[in-house]
Amino acid sequence: MAMDFSKNAEERPEPSKADVKGNIPSWLQGTLLRNGPGIFSVGDTSYDHWFDGMAIMHSFNFKDGEVTHRSRFLRSDTYMANMAANRIVVSEMGTMAYPDPSKNFIFKAITFLNHTVPDFTDNGASNFMKYGNDYFATSETNYIRKIDPVTLETQDKVDYLKYLPVNLASSHPHYDKEGNAYNMGTSIAEKGKTKYMLFKVPAVAEKDEGKNVPVLKNAEVVCSVPCRSLLTPSYYHSFGMTDNYFIFIEQPLKLDILKMATAYMRGVNWASCMKYCPDEDTLIHLIDRRTGKEVETKYYTGSMVVYHHVNAFEEDGHVVFDVIAYKDKGVYDMFFLSKLNKNTQDDAYSKPGYKRFVLPIQSDKGIAVGEDLVKLKYTTASAVKEKEGKLRCQAEVLCEGFELPRINYDFNGKKHRFVYGCGVEDSVAKLDTETKERVYWSEDNCWPSEPVFIPKPNGESEDDGVVLATVVNPGQPGFIVVLDGRTFKEVGRAYINAELQNAVHLLFIKKTKKERKEIQAEDVYQF
Repeated sequence: MAMDFSKNAEERPEPSKADVKGNIPSWLQGTLLRNGPGIFSVGDTSYDHWFDGMAIMHSFNFKDGEVTHRSRFLRSDTYMANMAANRIVVSEMGTMAYPDPSKNFIFKAITFLNHTVPDFTDNGASNFMKYGNDYFATSETNYIRKIDPVTLETQDKVDYLKYLPVNLASSHPHYDKEGNAYNMGTSIAEKGKTKYMLFKVPAVAEKDEGKNVPVLKNAEVVCSVPCRSLLTPSYYHSFGMTDNYFIFIEQPLKLDILKMATAYMRGVNWASCMKYCPDEDTLIHLIDRRTGKEVETKYYTGSMVVYHHVNAFEEDGHVVFDVIAYKDKGVYDMFFLSKLNKNTQDDAYSKPGYKRFVLPIQSDKGIAVGEDLVKLKYTTASAVKEKEGKLRCQAEVLCEGFELPRINYDFNGKKHRFVYGCGVEDSVAKLDTETKERVYWSEDNCWPSEPVFIPKPNGESEDDGVVLATVVNPGQPGFIVVLDGRTFKEVGRAYINAELQNAVHLLFIKKTKKERKEIQAEDVYQF
């Protein structure tokens, strides 16, 4: 059966036990949260782009070899307004919402002004993230929505702008072992300057435990990077972090702010205001976490489009970072529903490439122009001196046709070997970055989502654990497949009493040792 990407989902807010086949390890204790678009039409109006659909959240609770599922629509202000009007009235990146033709001139004028200086959507259909002790559904606007990770009920609406001058923010933060979160946002024309801001959301302090303190109240800017053009900031979806550095890619895929301000009047969507400049270099910013300053050396590479960082680590005076890169911006266009529902592969779109870059940290003084400063023997990546203080970087391509990468997050910022992701041919894959070998899991008429690796407590190796992926089986109940992290063989699956839709990203919440001890027999759905 062909996939219908524009089919509206149905929520199932009451917990339902899944039908488990095979063996799910008893040590796997916690909840997998899954986020993605779920409503694509309201009344007689429809979204044009798959990413625009209103969010549906799923949870899969793992306890003692059993799985419990539930799902809810995110009750965002966007959802409430659209449902109240029985039509799409809030614009998204790929879909511009216009007033009902029956509305009067004043209403239409107000709508026009609201789009000239837009108040963006709070439809957090991209990912989940944790700030402090709270969990949020997020997209990439200045709004995030707090959710209850057990019941999936929608809670507070949080505006970054009340705490930080960021108009856009990544939905892929990083976390350290102390529970601090780090993220990036773009500040547009604040005090006449456009800049990228790396900020820290501290773990909840002991003095604030149990108090109703806004989680972003203690957020602090770690550093800021000036944008190379005032009104055309680079688009980005993620960034890299090691023990001592942040890695930010300022790519030639840009948001044209002036065009966005006039998009509604011109009858086009905001996505059309993203421009790719293939003749421009990509700037790689390496920022010292201790000082908040960029290193003196400037790193450049050719034009590319990056959505997902894989990981970054330091070794022998180098910073190594891996990304999934494209040759153009066509992958976004591929997700317009008019194209997705053709259910055909379009060879015109560039395939994702897994690229490894290496940034030498040592000074290039005394090094001849044209010399490669990369001294690591296991990679062909290079960083050639162009002139004093400027290095031209060339990546090693480890493989192609690989996206939505996830690692054992215990190795985040450390040297890793194994990466899990989606193959472009409806599969999940495990990549060995040393041997370049890949192994796959796939099944006919099945569409697996982004996988997530869960390490086994006290595991013996980096890949000692399980890989979880939710699987869409059109016209049939969806299921979650459990794969052995080392062999990549299926060990079990859990069928749910509902169809699934494709998701964007996942978050797994592990039970702590303390939480496991505190669970009572009647608290079946507690974690």
